[in-house]
Amino acid sequence: LMKAKQEAEAKGFIFETSRDEIIAKAKKEGKLRALSSLDPGSFKPMAESFKKKYPFVDIQLHELTGTEAIQRHLLELKTGTVKDWDVGHASEDFYNDFAAQAMKFDILGMAEHGVLKINPKMIDPDNRTIVAVASGLCAIAYNKGRIPADRAPSQLEDVLKPEFKGKKMVVDVRPHCMAALMAAQGEEWVVNYARKLKEQEPVWVRGNTRALTAISVGEYAMHQLTNYHSCVRATWKDKSKSLVCKVIEPVSIRIQEPDFVLKNAANPYTSLLFIEHQASPEGQKILDENEPIKSSLFTSGEVSKILQGKKTSVNDFRTYHKTPNWMKMIVEAYGFPKAEIR
Repeated sequence: LMKAKQEAEAKGFIFETSRDEIIAKAKKEGKLRALSSLDPGSFKPMAESFKKKYPFVDIQLHELTGTEAIQRHLLELKTGTVKDWDVGHASEDFYNDFAAQAMKFDILGMAEHGVLKINPKMIDPDNRTIVAVASGLCAIAYNKGRIPADRAPSQLEDVLKPEFKGKKMVVDVRPHCMAALMAAQGEEWVVNYARKLKEQEPVWVRGNTRALTAISVGEYAMHQLTNYHSCVRATWKDKSKSLVCKVIEPVSIRIQEPDFVLKNAANPYTSLLFIEHQASPEGQKILDENEPIKSSLFTSGEVSKILQGKKTSVNDFRTYHKTPNWMKMIVEAYGFPKAEIR
């Protein structure tokens, strides 16, 4: 443990060897202000369960979503004007920029040596400072009134069948799920698949809520790939019980909610405990119940149970920084018209 501390500190990292010392320092801080892109519905149960463990903490969670808000926040971090926040969210669109704003805790080293109770696979092996506490599982969504269960796709290429051609399915133009397929299937395979999708004459959409509602009422038959947690949430509101969420192979999945301690954090040790709590069995259960089904694939939560025995394509920390470029390649393969300047 001392050798790991010495090696970490030689590289400029902060390495605590005692969990008790982390808790003692957190008690002196007594506060936490965290930014999160989790669904606000998870905030209260997550805060309450954290406070049950650490009753001395005054905790506040605030939502950070949307490209404009994230860009503005990043600019404020770079200019040093952010003083009120302890925990940040590393958006995939600007991942490396956010990583540079992390306090240099060797979270990976502390997790590997049991100082922090976090599965090391949830931590960025290069930066060592960022923990992905959740994952985004992808699935097709279909209306069982328009597609019988025995005719629903069982693998990804089934959506290319002639019966699904001609405005029968929707395809998202912000292709997170498609991008994750490149991790295992390769760029060439996914780009070719994207071109074939275009030939199916789908309805192009942006976002999940409107598209899933349209499928549930039978306006469209199927969503080619959507967030599984969004689909499950939509089934809760589907009075007709027509919406079906089905995970098909290869399963597209990506790490999500990469959190870190801000380098200007006033309460860094409380931040470490909060990130650890989100990765704990209690925190993961909250993600599965409230997001829902959004636990990390590297824990024993519901997502890992769904993945058992299935062929997967995982966009993890090894490839996560490639996501924006991968999505750009896919959108280009869709062949949308481009404005011309004359």
